[in-house]
Amino acid sequence: MLENNLDIANSLNTNENNSEDNEVKKYDFNKEESLKRIVLTLSNELNLKEDIVSKIINLLDEGNTVPFIARYRKEVTNNTDDVTLRNFEERLKYLRNIEERKETILNAIYLKDKLTKELENEIKSTFVLSTLEDLYRPYKEKRVSKAKKAIEKGLEPIKDVILKNRYVDDFYNSYLESFVNEEKGVKSKEEALEGAKDIIKEEFSDDPKFRKYIKESIYNYGLIKVKLKESKDNTLTNVKSKYDTYKDFENKINKLKPYQILAIFRGNKEKELSFSFSYDKDRLISYMSYHYIKTNNIYFEDIISECIKDSLNKSILPSITNEIENDLFTFAEDRSIEVFKKNLKELLLYPPLKNKKVLGFDPGFRTGCKYAYVDTLSIPHEVGTVYITSSSKEQVEKGKKEIATLIKKYDIDYIALGNGTASRESEEVLNVMLKEYNLNSTKIFIVNESGTSVYSASKLGEEEFPELSVEKRSAISLARRIIDPLAELVKIEPKAIGVGQYQHDMNQTKLNDALSNVVEDCVNKVGVRVNNASISLLNYVSGVSKTLAKNIYEYRKENGDFKSRNDLKKVKMMGEKAFTQCAGFLKVEDSEEILDNTMIHPERYNDAKLILKEVNCDLKNDSYEERVSKLNSLNKTKFLNEHKDMILETLEDILSELKNPGRDIRDEMEIVTLDNKVKDIKDLKVGMILNGTIRNIMDFGMFVDINVHQDGLVHISEASDSYIKNLSDIFSINQVVKVKVISLDLDRKRIGLSIKQAK
Repeated sequence: MLENNLDIANSLNTNENNSEDNEVKKYDFNKEESLKRIVLTLSNELNLKEDIVSKIINLLDEGNTVPFIARYRKEVTNNTDDVTLRNFEERLKYLRNIEERKETILNAIYLKDKLTKELENEIKSTFVLSTLEDLYRPYKEKRVSKAKKAIEKGLEPIKDVILKNRYVDDFYNSYLESFVNEEKGVKSKEEALEGAKDIIKEEFSDDPKFRKYIKESIYNYGLIKVKLKESKDNTLTNVKSKYDTYKDFENKINKLKPYQILAIFRGNKEKELSFSFSYDKDRLISYMSYHYIKTNNIYFEDIISECIKDSLNKSILPSITNEIENDLFTFAEDRSIEVFKKNLKELLLYPPLKNKKVLGFDPGFRTGCKYAYVDTLSIPHEVGTVYITSSSKEQVEKGKKEIATLIKKYDIDYIALGNGTASRESEEVLNVMLKEYNLNSTKIFIVNESGTSVYSASKLGEEEFPELSVEKRSAISLARRIIDPLAELVKIEPKAIGVGQYQHDMNQTKLNDALSNVVEDCVNKVGVRVNNASISLLNYVSGVSKTLAKNIYEYRKENGDFKSRNDLKKVKMMGEKAFTQCAGFLKVEDSEEILDNTMIHPERYNDAKLILKEVNCDLKNDSYEERVSKLNSLNKTKFLNEHKDMILETLEDILSELKNPGRDIRDEMEIVTLDNKVKDIKDLKVGMILNGTIRNIMDFGMFVDINVHQDGLVHISEASDSYIKNLSDIFSINQVVKVKVISLDLDRKRIGLSIKQAK
């Protein structure tokens, strides 16, 4: 059964405690027991020992960030990785909110003198919000309902007689007549009976066991049926709708894929699709009847059956189906966010083109193509406009000459060509230009433009280059995207980078938090060269707030480059705690202390120097091969026995940094480019075998760039001969794959590709 992981905040707004009005009587909620429940749950869910869970909670509560804990507190966490710690942090927040909700609910029921030991234990042991709310439902203060009015009129005894199957002499006449009371508003025996029925219906509607069974039954055995909506003239709204796949779609509810759920819900929102749940209502009625209509119940079977059907149709089913919709969406949303996070991580950690000179090229028609030469340090120099896509041959030749001159002048290695409007036309002219001017060593690198315009038109883009137009800023950004993808992409809102699915349909706070965590983890995994980092990049460093990031940037601007890590302490608002959190991730390349250019934390400098002394290693004068050889000779067991405050994983981290100070983990990855001869979708033919680069991975398939300025789709069924549950477990963003063209729709610009058929 799906857990309802909806944003808890929506259910926490109402404070049923009324603590100010009930100071004398209050439920004693044991905080220690609550914490034990949380610890035990996290221990079971994440497969961590309870003492480790408690230590991680303490570290987080002390204000330590996940990247800091993952890298520099391995001794405390028993080497728990950053992915587990992120899940831990999110789950801890959820469980704490659940415990707060339990306290509110327990207190509210306690104040009504209706809290039994059994109910108390059931509430305490629940960690699913929807189940918790169902347990509370019968005791929750409601708006004035028919049932509440009937209770106020004194009609509850009639309800008890009916549900307990008590024989009452002349029930339908004299007994009911005894409840007629003009002052209370009961004008007839018929009104008395209807009032009792209202109480019964509400009791059925609030019964947790009914709701649990019905929800699980619909979810596990029900179907979802989807239709293309019809217009007023009874014709389909759009015969060639993007939702054609879901025309007359039917599936088991519990077998729906996340992408199907999101597509159906979006289609419904856009009024192109309608959907409904189909289930066995008689089965639900039978279940409810079994609990109240026994074989010997000969008096009130008709009344109870009527109340069951009424409560089911008018209250329970509308509420439960709404819950299932919410659960389905949350399930799909969570899965999509996970895919988005993985795609984003792979994109951010794509290797930089170090020591390469790049010409950023933002193609266009009417306003021309904007270019910007950016050096190896990401500093832009010459920025301009050429009209190589113009109908004027004179302008084209002039533009080709201008670009060729620039390439020769600066010995440019790559042209970073945006993949947007006029990209194909620009690539054709640039290829001709490279041949004509004998510039064969310069390569064209097609760059995904997603989010570039967002940065260029942003306040940050304006602050960075106030004198330039939006398009010229885009040309600079395109160049920087291949010089250092991470440093440039952090300037853009993560969801605008273009590697997710249905992101606009999701809870934006939830999505932004998840993606920001990914960016933070990537930035701190790579480390930051503090002397050339932007405010945007500094803002994602562990322990660095927006204000502190700006202060670091301003300090560097006013005082010149940082000479050492200790200089960071001179920055305004850089307290001891902030320094501890960020120091290991901020590298100072030209520091006298060579360890300042590593990811070794200052608190471990003494250990690092003892290691160097032990193996007689000189970081400044030994060659890379000499360093590696000497450091590999360290007797790790002996060293760890002498340093009980260190575990093997920390020692390995230190050794890795000492072997190659200033190293970038991204250097271990491969940079790939495409060289397909086919350059236009019109040149494609079914059956062609091409190289492609994976640009986006979703649950249903992958979008692959085959260099024709229109990504093709590899459906999950065409990815492999073997069953694949999650594509992201096998494939990754920017991975090069061999694909076969299996379908073409030129009118709709759709390309069907297959990996398994290309083998």
